[in-house]
This record gives sequence, C-alpha cells and structure tokens, in this order.
Amino acid sequence: MAVDCEMPSPYRRSLLHKLEEGFNVDVDSIDPSAAKAMPFKPHNQTSNQFIVGQALSRPENQELIIETVKEFEARGWEYVLDRVSVRLCRQNIPNLLDRVLLQTSPRFAYDTEATIDHARRFASMFEEEGIDRTRFCLKIPTTGPGMAAATILNQEGIRTLGTMVFCLPQAVGASQAGCLYISPYYNELAALLDKSLHVEYQDTATQHPMSYRVRQMIETYAKLARESGKEQPGIIVAAMTTVKEVVAVAELQAFGVTLFPDLLVELAETKDESLPPSVPRGEYSYLDLGPTPERLVGLCQSDPLSNQPFDARRDYTQVDLLANDGKALDQAVEEDEASRKRLEYAIRFFIEAEERAKAVIEGLMQG
Repeated sequence: MAVDCEMPSPYRRSLLHKLEEGFNVDVDSIDPSAAKAMPFKPHNQTSNQFIVGQALSRPENQELIIETVKEFEARGWEYVLDRVSVRLCRQNIPNLLDRVLLQTSPRFAYDTEATIDHARRFASMFEEEGIDRTRFCLKIPTTGPGMAAATILNQEGIRTLGTMVFCLPQAVGASQAGCLYISPYYNELAALLDKSLHVEYQDTATQHPMSYRVRQMIETYAKLARESGKEQPGIIVAAMTTVKEVVAVAELQAFGVTLFPDLLVELAETKDESLPPSVPRGEYSYLDLGPTPERLVGLCQSDPLSNQPFDARRDYTQVDLLANDGKALDQAVEEDEASRKRLEYAIRFFIEAEERAKAVIEGLMQG
C-alpha cells in the first residue's frame, strides 16, 4: 500500500499542482520522505496500524524504535507502540501544513470507554513530545460507540476524524459527534490488496458506485451547514488507486484526498497544460458550494451499492444516531449490506496489522 517514491524534477506544472489548487492533498504515509518528495507541503499526514507497521521495519527508524522500547518497555507493548507511533509522527511535523493523524485501536471499535482512554493517551503523548492539539487529529472507526467516544473527545478539544466511512448514516453520525474530518473509502479495502477486485469505469465520477455516496455526503453536509450555520466535517476521501479516481473525487467537490506515495508520484509525473487560477482558492465551505453541477445531479437520485429501495431511505439527519452508545448508527450500518461487510473487513484488517506490530514490539522487548 506504500512504496518508496521520488518526485519528478525539475519543477513543472503537473496534475498534482492542479489538484492542490482546487482542494486539499494529504499524504497517506508516515514516512517523512514521502511528504518531502512532494512539490508542495501536504496538508495532513494520515496513517493507521498497517502504515505504522510498515514503518517499524524501515532501517532509518530502528534507532528511534529501539530507544523508545528501552525507555518504556516496563509499561507494556501497547504503550510502547503508541509512543513509537507518536514519535514517528513527530518527525513529519515540519513537512506538513496542518496535522498528523493516528488511528485508535480497531480492537476498541465497539467500546466507547476504551476508545476514549486510548485517544486521551495519544493526546497526552503528543503533548509530551511537543505537539499541541492544533497539529494532530485522531482517527476513530465510525461505529456507534466510536462516534459516541468522538463526541466526548471533540468536546475536550481532542479533534477526531471519523474513518472507515462507507455510507451516509456514518457521515451524519460523524457530524453529530463534531468530528473535524471524515474519510470515506472510495474503494473497498479488499480491492486495494487484490487488484483483481478493482473495477475501472469509463466515466469514474458518474459511474463509480462510491461517487454516489460521496456526493450525497457532500450534499447532506451542505444542507446541514445551511440549516445550522455550522461548518461540517471536511470530507477527505481515501482508498483511491488510480489517477482517474482522484480526478473524479475532485469533480465531486470533496474537501480533499489522502493519497499513497506511488499515486502522488504518478500525479506529479502527469503534465497539466491548464493555466493556474488567477485568484488563489479560499477556505473550503459547504456554504459556498452552490447548486449541484448538472453532471452530478443523478448521483443524488440513486445508490447502486444499496440493498434497499432508494426512495425508502430514512432522513438520518432527523435521527439521533449517537444515543445509547450509537445504537441507531450501528443499526443503520447493519441494514446496509455493503457498508456492514466493508466495515467488518476494515476493522479485521487493522486488527491483524496491529497484531503484527505488537509482535515486532514484543520481540524487541524480549531481545
């Protein structure tokens, strides 16, 4: 999912530059070389248990890892892994405009209190490492208990991103929790690991089934922003595998994307002949989106991924999805077969990645 990459040189205007002129580009890697190789600073650095696990094997990180193990091994593997993760993020702070992101343990995806405790521990570690709350954000699985936890964390000033988002009720739940961002997965995680599962579309923006859901999330957030006067979570789309998909997400008018290093390189190598905008873009606001572009109108009138009639959908903006530890949110996901399967797969995948990272840390502690 991540590879060593170098950006093309010397500078030339590329598709990557054009994308950054329209929306936020983040790097989906904890490796500082990935951010440094970009022709501009990315906004955020996203990561997860899989990406941290990759970083544990990189030769340039061994001194940091071993020193951290020696310093904190008496506190157990989980504390050591968290501290290593925070210190790996600290290396990237100078390379970013905004925030570093870490993901709370997927083992706690359905445990509100454990998620809160883990997030608070991360926050304390970041602050102990000299990183204040404006420079980090914590990724929380968008389950009912996860968003119940996020509500409390956001109230405490620990900003969160609702991750593993596959359907509109999850997006609404993250809004109700006060999340700073959400990350819908444009492709199912399995398709990133098994290329035979990936489907190419002639017109990705209007044909990819997740385009429908992402655009519906954007439209719903715009409606909520107009009605409440409050900004909604920025939608940072993840899990894209091709340049066509990134361009499609830009057309959908998402807040931003988080991209693997190899895809960033491909975008930087794709020449763009258009002229830069005469006026730099301002801050993204759902209040400024305006009418739905004609090409995208159809995306809000059906849902190819759903196993339920589109006209029979509930208006989840009128439902308290987070009451009783998010019971209504979990029920909504359970009723949507595609979301349920994709969320289950993602949680299982990251639990397995965390187990591998645990084995590495325990091996060093015993060594």
